[in-house]
Amino acid sequence: MDIFKNMEVYDYEQIVFCQDKNSGLKAIIAIHDTTLGPALGGTRMWTYDSEEEAIIDAMRLAKGMTYKNAAAGLNLGGGKTVIIGDPRTDKNPEMFRAFGRYIQSLNGRYITAEDVGTTVEDMDLIHMETDFVTGISPEFGSSGNPSPVTAYGVYKGIKAAALEAFGSDSLEGKTVAVQGVGNVAFTLCEYLHKEGVNLIVTDINKAAVERAVEAFDAKAVDPNDIYDVDCDIYAPCALGATINDDTIPRLKAKVVAGSANNQLKSSEHGDILYEKGIVYAPDYVINAGGVINVADELNGYNQSRAMKKVEGIYDSLLRVFEISKRDNIPTYLAADRMAEERIESVRKSRGQFLINGLHTLSRR
Repeated sequence: MDIFKNMEVYDYEQIVFCQDKNSGLKAIIAIHDTTLGPALGGTRMWTYDSEEEAIIDAMRLAKGMTYKNAAAGLNLGGGKTVIIGDPRTDKNPEMFRAFGRYIQSLNGRYITAEDVGTTVEDMDLIHMETDFVTGISPEFGSSGNPSPVTAYGVYKGIKAAALEAFGSDSLEGKTVAVQGVGNVAFTLCEYLHKEGVNLIVTDINKAAVERAVEAFDAKAVDPNDIYDVDCDIYAPCALGATINDDTIPRLKAKVVAGSANNQLKSSEHGDILYEKGIVYAPDYVINAGGVINVADELNGYNQSRAMKKVEGIYDSLLRVFEISKRDNIPTYLAADRMAEERIESVRKSRGQFLINGLHTLSRR
């Protein structure tokens, strides 16, 4: 793999390789862009087949965080860490403390958080060595479980998408098909139920389905049948890539809006939704409540302030829909453009500031 060539093509700033022989730490920190501020992104621990695969994943995820943070209106850039290893068998306290020292050595350029394969307890170990970590235990000033906040942001995003599709953001009487009823989706269902939504739910976990049926008078369907139901809104809240060649022809919904990551199997499926007139709320915009919430910890966590910022997902999506119509492009591209325009605006103003400063010096 030609690392520098890849960094240049996608404009990455820095890749840091971290190893600690005693603990077995092998970590890769990818920092994509810090135009808006320090890079914020979680630490993922995974059993990669090769070091090259780990590097590619770190870079891909870091770039995604640049766009997610920019679209969320945060003054933060994008970064990500991957630790090579099995989170079930290879963890030890020394590993995360060593990793914390590497983060500290970056002097605030990168701030980490929990991700796949890591836990709050792991973040607490990192916190023993650095303050540049979020998602730690509440007793250390953390925001705690991010699921309810993420769910609230998705709920506000669904209302924005409904406004675009139906001319009103009222969800009363609408039918929403929710795929997956884990922690985030269950709380989302609670918000939807309170507004008078008719819920159709599915999950491979039968107990989770039964819980939702009992709590919200929801209708349960088999996991493979969720794409065929009559509904106004399809909310993917489980695995990614559920919008694909097989499922799109089966969808009867006018809106696709949910909490899952990577909902489109490929970009062409976003094009197909656009051509069919289905309003798609780009996943990294609508599910940004979690990162907005942990970002608030950097200022001394205040729940009411964080929730107010999460409400901004509604306006962010309206802006995405506006760009989509303005430029005649699918919403997934409009979300990218919104993020890029924000980054470029700051980059230009920073450049102009430096030019003005040089002119001032030259006149002295």
